Amino acid sequence: MKAESARSLAPGQGWRSDVLIVGSGGGGAVTAYALARAGYAVTVLEAGPMVPSSAFPEHLPSSFEQLYVDRGGQTNVDGDINILQGRCVGGSTVINATAAFRIPPWVLQTWREEYGLDGFSEAALAPLYEQLESDLYIHVNGPHEINRNSQLMQRGAEALGWHVAPLARNVKDCLLAGYCIQGCRYDRKQSMLVTYLPWAQQHGARIVADAAVSRIRHENGRARGVSVQGPHGPVEFDAALVVVSAGAIGSPLLLQDSGLGGDQVGRHFACHPSLGVTALFDEPVNGWQGAQLGVYVDEFTADERGGFLLEGGALEPAAMAHAIPGVGPDYEARMARAANMAGMVTLIHDHGVGRVYRKDGVKTIEYRLDEDGRQRVRAALRAAARIWFAAGAREVYLPTVLPTAVSAADFESVIEALRFDPGEMMFTAYHPQGTCRMGRDPARSVLNPRGQLHGMDNLVVADASCFPTSVLVNTQLPTYVTAARIAAHIKDQPGHYGLA
Repeated sequence: MKAESARSLAPGQGWRSDVLIVGSGGGGAVTAYALARAGYAVTVLEAGPMVPSSAFPEHLPSSFEQLYVDRGGQTNVDGDINILQGRCVGGSTVINATAAFRIPPWVLQTWREEYGLDGFSEAALAPLYEQLESDLYIHVNGPHEINRNSQLMQRGAEALGWHVAPLARNVKDCLLAGYCIQGCRYDRKQSMLVTYLPWAQQHGARIVADAAVSRIRHENGRARGVSVQGPHGPVEFDAALVVVSAGAIGSPLLLQDSGLGGDQVGRHFACHPSLGVTALFDEPVNGWQGAQLGVYVDEFTADERGGFLLEGGALEPAAMAHAIPGVGPDYEARMARAANMAGMVTLIHDHGVGRVYRKDGVKTIEYRLDEDGRQRVRAALRAAARIWFAAGAREVYLPTVLPTAVSAADFESVIEALRFDPGEMMFTAYHPQGTCRMGRDPARSVLNPRGQLHGMDNLVVADASCFPTSVLVNTQLPTYVTAARIAAHIKDQPGHYGLA
């Protein structure tokens, strides 16, 4: 696909659309396709560049520079959680690892009972899921897609009697190259870049890259459009309906910058703080070969069981290097055995303890695990270590700032001694969510259950910031289905959204 660039627009050269969408990731692209197909004039604005698949470098540092927010360096205030998001046409769908989970039923129940999201039931979402899964070739990994890394994880979990299963992924005829988070050069990953965005274009939608929106223009309780800071001055885009899909960090900041949403905007930030747990085996693993994510263990997803999810996946040696303990010859000797190492990631069901805002004009992500979150992390590390040792690992490396090698005899005591002081653990977060939560009560939410800003019918938010709580699982498919649900409301009752 091709996209226009805001760099070529002169001040005042914007245009009017029926629907203006800020952000081209999962929420924005799904919404764009649905509404363009319904006959509306749609414009999608993306702050990042248009990068064709053929330009993806298959080199992680270069991918960070080219495709990620803050060149892969986005962190919380403490600097101990690296929060990864895409910044390109297609957003994070371009650089995710393709895991596709439906929202767990117990999460949907909480949304209905505590926040009044009556339309978010398994039955109501089922036809939307089925269409999305068909469109995006979402399928459960076959045996050929589960590499040795995930086979070892499966062996360990089964030895412990824990439930383990192949992941579902949105990939068509996967080449098993293993470069998912660098972008798929082969267009096998069914990201928004190769699916809903070009499909929306076929129905007349316009995609504009390099278009960082500075504010939403509004007056008398109505959204009027947005302003984009172009190279020669502001460019204004007008629309009957504005849809914000800039993600759980970008969306609240844009609302705040525009003086919208009240004091709930930016609160309840969750991100599934994740730790990689690496194990050394006597046999070759070559975990970077094949599907990046193969299997998962969901034995402990319920809060009373621990509140975490485990997924099998490893990175190339250059990316793995920061998680291996040792210095000098000791470290060199360990890295020489990188081919014998297997990786696993832990996803924690956190409870929206963070906040996103600007301080002195600077993006600020305030997030620190509470005591409940720390206990979940300890439980997840214990489970990951137990799986690896049950699979035959020689030693396991814990992701502390000075990474620690543990044995089957001492890992319990080492994990219990972790203090979680800022900077002690090497967290990565892939799934920011929850900063513009939906709900019936304006005192507890930013949006109503239909995705509209409380008090402004023609301003909608459709991305992971809508989630009232953390969803625990990878947020790709939950974001798609949430946007599809909101788009269905718009199509069914356009007058309620400012569309004729």
